[in-house]
Amino acid sequence: MTFSGSLVAIVTPFKNGKVDETTLADLIEFQIANGTSGIVPCGTTGESATLSPQEHERVVAFTIEVVNRRVPVIAGTGSNSTDEAILFTKHAYSAGADGALLITPYYNKPTQEGLYQHYRAVAKAVDLPLVLYNIPGRTSVNMMPSTIQRLSAIPTIVAVKEGSGSLQQVSEILQLCGDRITVLSGDDALTLPMMALGAKGVITVTANIAPKDMADLVAAALAGNFEQARRLHFRLAPIFTALFLETNPIPVKAALAMMGKISDEVRLPLTPLSSSSKEKLAHALQTYGLI
Repeated sequence: MTFSGSLVAIVTPFKNGKVDETTLADLIEFQIANGTSGIVPCGTTGESATLSPQEHERVVAFTIEVVNRRVPVIAGTGSNSTDEAILFTKHAYSAGADGALLITPYYNKPTQEGLYQHYRAVAKAVDLPLVLYNIPGRTSVNMMPSTIQRLSAIPTIVAVKEGSGSLQQVSEILQLCGDRITVLSGDDALTLPMMALGAKGVITVTANIAPKDMADLVAAALAGNFEQARRLHFRLAPIFTALFLETNPIPVKAALAMMGKISDEVRLPLTPLSSSSKEKLAHALQTYGLI
């Protein structure tokens, strides 16, 4: 299984402190109708850090059920405990996920060898296509291109969501791994430059609110139509900025609320968008024509 295109890191809507499944189903339909290539539940944007294990498994199973094989579902199953990551990945496998997205273990700061052994243990325990996820800004550990190269020799490790923000690092990964691993952008604003280097798509926050334009941008770049991709990139650029005014997913949930799609409820320690950021976000959405 190869993953490419615009894959949405979907939000987890809450209502009165509980997961709002009706709204989640509506959001999934909105994504599929607008050309999104795949759904990624329980990532950072899905507030996986504050979902209970039961909620986490339910969101994954529910997403798979609603999607019903129309597009791939890549379940967020990462943890800073290898045993827990294996449990979540086994659950995703049994629920029928097409793949799993695994964040590098955070807080405990493993070495490069520790990262290698962590992913190798998950790959050994579960026969599911795995997507590595590197985002040092959130985890305090950077998975080096040489480690990704080592992991790319494991047949079920098929892709990496690269969110280091370094195009030099992306370039090295592509150079070292060739076709053995698919590189996906972990940063919406770097999708186009990363695809110019050879990345095959993005796991995106922006697609939550502008799915068609993200899908079109990625499709244009995959087809080698960089002029069209550039046009869409510059059109989307103010949205990329607005969605990261505060910690993700605070702004994207506020944006979806302004669009009438969800309530803007987030779980502590995240807090609702501040009024000054709200003004800037509303301005960006209005200018774009989303509200």
